[in-house]
Amino acid sequence: MSGMEWLLEADRALLLWVQQTNVSPSTDFIMLMLRNARTWLPLYAFILYWVIRYARPYPLYIILITVVCVGLADYGSASILKPLFARERPCFEPTLEGMVRSLVGCGGHHSFPSSHASNHFALASFWYWAIWLVKGKRWSWLFVWAFIIGYAQVYVGKHYPLDIAGGALLGIFIGTAGAKCFEWLMVQRKRNDPYAASFD
Repeated sequence: MSGMEWLLEADRALLLWVQQTNVSPSTDFIMLMLRNARTWLPLYAFILYWVIRYARPYPLYIILITVVCVGLADYGSASILKPLFARERPCFEPTLEGMVRSLVGCGGHHSFPSSHASNHFALASFWYWAIWLVKGKRWSWLFVWAFIIGYAQVYVGKHYPLDIAGGALLGIFIGTAGAKCFEWLMVQRKRNDPYAASFD
């Protein structure tokens, strides 16, 4: 067995382990709720409030870069990498037929990387660094938030663990790049606007 074959076999085994661990109707409900975007609307509202209230004079920068990061993560994962790797979702994999609990339906055929993971890790990474740059606060819980959404994707049978890992790496790269752009904009703003420097 080659290294890649071993890795894919371990990935399938980990998928089945996640799907068979602590399975219950209540856990199913929680996992379905965690992957639903509407669940996190209060969090997004809180982040928006915090940015407008405490990230002055940079809220517009943060909001715009947030939108760009999500757009790049979603397009890169769904429109470029998924067709490139063309990995079948677990529910379409013949060797897993009858073993995968698919709680949300299969959706599109391609699985790697997870767009849920790339989008949420892009948000977590950018917000983490942007908040640190503005206020010196380290909101590490943002990565826990992104991780549990990715875990839920595996639990409901939508993705393999490696799909989540690949999406997380893509999202972290994009979010960190967005943070570097934000840092550059902050420096330029402070050079040209003494009012901005007064917020430090």
